[in-house]
Amino acid sequence: MIRSLYTAASGMKAQQLQVDTIANNIANVNTSGFKKSRLSFRSLLYQTYREPGIPQANSQHDVTGLQIGSGTEVAGSSKEMQQGVLELTSNKYDLGIEGSGFFEVELPNGERHYTRNGTFRQDANGSLVTAEGYRLSDQVQIPDDAQGVSIALDGGVYAITEGNEQQQIGAIRLHVFPNPTGLRAMGGNYFAGTPSSGDPAAIQPTTGGAGMVKQGYLERSNVETVDELVSLIVAQRNYEVNSRAIRVSDEMLQQVNQLIR
Repeated sequence: MIRSLYTAASGMKAQQLQVDTIANNIANVNTSGFKKSRLSFRSLLYQTYREPGIPQANSQHDVTGLQIGSGTEVAGSSKEMQQGVLELTSNKYDLGIEGSGFFEVELPNGERHYTRNGTFRQDANGSLVTAEGYRLSDQVQIPDDAQGVSIALDGGVYAITEGNEQQQIGAIRLHVFPNPTGLRAMGGNYFAGTPSSGDPAAIQPTTGGAGMVKQGYLERSNVETVDELVSLIVAQRNYEVNSRAIRVSDEMLQQVNQLIR
């Protein structure tokens, strides 16, 4: 019965982390380019009272043995990289990715981070930057006299000059990882490469499976609210069942204590 207290408590702790993860997904349902997280669980150690297959009487063997587990724990979390819906914004500096690539931005300290959030702006120098002021690593420079900017599906950036002529001023590349689920979430919709994700490959959009860049669109979060609410209800019920197991174990211990009276 003492074992059951700790076993059920491990289940409550695991479900609490599940609820925390679901809450973060729901909170970011309107965050552009957000990728939802998913937890995976594994069982804890087993105590073996009788080994499976040990010899018994009449030359028989124990088919199943006797093993009692000690609960569960969170094995890890992963980002689900499924494509989000592209939403029309008509903003010329909003860029949506239809495919598996990432934009690469350069931080002030020289580090490179990656994002699916294509909400860019033009700074005083004519560079494309994020809302935090991080510059796109492709260093697209928009002339002061440009009448407009056009970005093609293949990442080509064109300045529209007087007379409605287009002049190419740069190109935006997409970066593809061998294992994008191994990226480290840095907050702010940014990811950093890890040994698990592998090194990124800079690829021209529309080639190499990187996808394409769509001007005037933003990728919505891939969180499905209904699915998250169902998962939340399931996690809540699992939490309640584990708490009930603790209550039952406590009642059984109480009965044992009353035997000496």
